[in-house]
Amino acid sequence: MKLSDKAEEILEALWIAVEEEGKGFAELDKIGVAVGDPAWSELAQLAFIEVREGRVYLRQEGKGEGRSTVRRHRLAERLMMDVFDIRGEAGDDKACQFEHLLHEGVDTKLCTMLNHPETCPHGKPIPPGECCDEAKKSGDLGVVPLTELRANDEGEIAYIQTKDDKKMQKLMAMGVLPGNRIVLQQTFPSFIFRVGFSEFAIDTAMAREIFVRR
Repeated sequence: MKLSDKAEEILEALWIAVEEEGKGFAELDKIGVAVGDPAWSELAQLAFIEVREGRVYLRQEGKGEGRSTVRRHRLAERLMMDVFDIRGEAGDDKACQFEHLLHEGVDTKLCTMLNHPETCPHGKPIPPGECCDEAKKSGDLGVVPLTELRANDEGEIAYIQTKDDKKMQKLMAMGVLPGNRIVLQQTFPSFIFRVGFSEFAIDTAMAREIFVRR
């Protein structure tokens, strides 16, 4: 079941008011979605919410979906600000747009790529998913910087995180591209790795900008 974007926004605001702020309800005119918007009827028909005397209450049936909506939004914030380095109001706006795409397991893949973060960039908790619990049980660190690997460890390149265009071009010329396999051969005094049939040496600072899925 895929809710409309406006319906997800209502659930998100309501879940935060009820579950995190402990208010028990939210004022109808303070949710941020026009009172006559079809999203209200959409949620009421699913028995996710109840509206009485200008107040909106989150029903038990809607708590799970509300929690998932908040989780997707805060993961999207992490992606925009930590990986894409889009911060401030622009980062918040992009996260609001992107969160609606994180369905059908995409949120799980994003959470794993981000190494199961516990808080959003604003310090608010990210509701954990099943992938977070499984990672803790298995000891799987998910996606980590190349500097976290040991000599002879290998993995799949997940992404490069750098603001320096020249560094990005240099790494890409080495074959450091998402999806390629990388084998770390040495960690001191420099990081020596192999991609394909070629070997390269880089310093610690550059190695920190290569993220690998083990």
